Amino acid sequence: MQNKETNLNFSGQNFYIGIDVHKKQWHVTILGEQYEHKSMSQDSNSLVLSNYLARTFPGGVYHAVYEAGFSGFGICRELQSFGINCKVVHPADVPTSDKERKQKTDRSDSRKLAKILRDKDFEGIDVPEREVESYRALNRQRFRLVKDMSRVKNRLKSLLFQFGIEIPQRFNESSTRHWSKVYLDWLKNLLVEQDSLRRVLDNYLQQGEFLRKQILLVNKQIRELSHSDYFNQNVQLLLSIPGIGLITAMTILTELYDIKRFSTLDQLCNFVGLVPSMHNSGEREITGKIIKRGRKEIKIMLIEASWDALRADQALMQKFNELSKRMNKNKAVIRIARKLLSRIRHVLINKEVYQLGIIC
Repeated sequence: MQNKETNLNFSGQNFYIGIDVHKKQWHVTILGEQYEHKSMSQDSNSLVLSNYLARTFPGGVYHAVYEAGFSGFGICRELQSFGINCKVVHPADVPTSDKERKQKTDRSDSRKLAKILRDKDFEGIDVPEREVESYRALNRQRFRLVKDMSRVKNRLKSLLFQFGIEIPQRFNESSTRHWSKVYLDWLKNLLVEQDSLRRVLDNYLQQGEFLRKQILLVNKQIRELSHSDYFNQNVQLLLSIPGIGLITAMTILTELYDIKRFSTLDQLCNFVGLVPSMHNSGEREITGKIIKRGRKEIKIMLIEASWDALRADQALMQKFNELSKRMNKNKAVIRIARKLLSRIRHVLINKEVYQLGIIC
């Protein structure tokens, strides 16, 4: 009688796992090099998937991918700790057919991810260390708090306009934007006929004061972080660049964290989002606005910093004047922002203080 072989061995064979991640459940598709093993649903648990692979394909080489989203990089780190080569892909980089868009299912999404992983048809997102990600979280929290503060200010101004209450001329735009003390005193002492309206105004003022305290607290925490050994040298280098303040410097450093991972300026500009959208068909080529993709925090801060930098650096001012002759100034300053980003890259790579007036 023949003995039944029970010792499975998949040494040297690659298996590709596409994971459609949800909070409570994952949909997983597993592909071999020449075939599809299965698509299945499982609990959102990395250990469950790892145990299944080890039990079903012992000795195999496992590769996994999922789309970046609410789950961050935690799943990727967990899978890597279990010996699974995991990557994270930007959702916009996943090729999608018209049929897949109109008949979208978790199964089709996971199969699509597994296929691009097997075909090596994508470029994964760089996964930072957990500590670096925590530094980012602090700076991004400040960015969101500032946005919340702007919303409160705009809603309050909209409320005044709705009820026909004019803001006096003595409060110019900068006073209302930054909520100066005299402007706040005017709002607090403003006489209105309806008690309910007074309550709404007070509620907005309390929200604004709370958010301002939160922003000051986070600013203090970012300032303390900037003095750490991890950041201090690079912060000082970036502060030598006109237009770059402490918050901008820390935002750049936490988002980029390792400037050498961008081998070219084009890669860095694509990461930030300082590249134009383009459409080319035959002899016709259309260059549009800058792409929405990229790190919005750095993009906004760099464009704001460019206005200050071109006033302090004659070389940038000269370039800006040349550009302004053939395009709108708002478009010209975006090109200055790209040049400024190039100089930031040079400063960080070469560990050199910024030099004014260099034409390049």
